[in-house]
Amino acid sequence: MGSLFEELEAREAAARVRVEELEAELAELSGKLELAREALERWRIARETVAEVLAEMTPEGSAVAVGVGQPTAGERVASAYAGAERQVIGVLTVPNWQPGMAPEVLPPVYRDIVEVVADAPGPVRAKQIVPRIGLPAETGKIEGTRSKLKRLVERGWLDEDTPGMFTPARRRRAVSPNSR
Repeated sequence: MGSLFEELEAREAAARVRVEELEAELAELSGKLELAREALERWRIARETVAEVLAEMTPEGSAVAVGVGQPTAGERVASAYAGAERQVIGVLTVPNWQPGMAPEVLPPVYRDIVEVVADAPGPVRAKQIVPRIGLPAETGKIEGTRSKLKRLVERGWLDEDTPGMFTPARRRRAVSPNSR
């Protein structure tokens, strides 16, 4: 049978090991907390910057006019939220196609996708587009591009007559009473 002092020393050693483990865990969590705080600060700054830019947009200063006398989507959002305490959370980066719109209004990656589809001799798949826009032919990149293609179809920039096969949009113009 061990002495009482030996038992106390063993328990003290076990407690010391547990304290060291918890201190290491605390240091790791402190590092993760600091990274999360930095990410939060970046998001706050980004939100404030976008709100400032949208608030400063005017018809004369906008990059692309959607239509004569019509404000752009960004201007409509900015004017709707001007003076509001809560700022814009999301902005429509891929606008719905309207007559007179050119691919230049799209974000660069979407513009590249539309140009690749337009240059193709026929319908193309996402996996054919990925290398042409400079991405590696990996599953994640293909799926991300497929998502962008679907968004372009939803917004009227492309057509998808056969599932997974994308073509330039055939513009369906409504017949006006004056054009008959």
